[in-house]
Amino acid sequence: MAEANWYVVHTYSGYENKVKANIDKTIENRHLEDQILEVRVPLEEVTEMKNGVRKQVSKKMFPGYVLIHMIMNDDTWYVVRNTRGVTGFVGPGSKPVPLTDAEMRPLGIKTENVVVDFAEGDTIVVIGGVWKDTCGMITAMNNNKQTVTINVELFGRETPVEVSFADVKKMN
Repeated sequence: MAEANWYVVHTYSGYENKVKANIDKTIENRHLEDQILEVRVPLEEVTEMKNGVRKQVSKKMFPGYVLIHMIMNDDTWYVVRNTRGVTGFVGPGSKPVPLTDAEMRPLGIKTENVVVDFAEGDTIVVIGGVWKDTCGMITAMNNNKQTVTINVELFGRETPVEVSFADVKKMN
């Protein structure tokens, strides 16, 4: 199997989140989860001063660009290239060029895999992120994306939630 790399896609300015949502939907519809692993719009925290008030704001690091972690082949190229709002891959001509590890490091996107001691059916506790201190049973694992899916009770219903391997630990 070919190796997954990070690629940069140029979009219409202001369409980054819409492009991400469209690609995520296409991945789901065409069952390309094992080929297009992650779509990101890199954000950075910036302190702004407005009317004498300091405020933490998330801003896009690269307006007009979206990062995609994927295995490059004809299908994935076609899906991404023909997504509404995408103007093309970054690279000479029509050949996309993957980002190097050195280019990825400053973005804070980790490429190393986390080895875990849990599996589907195990009960885990979330130790970081939005769902911190939540317990749940693993219903699915995605080793490519380094995430687990657990069911959380939300508004009286069981709701599947995706959590990073780094944010969970197995309960004893």
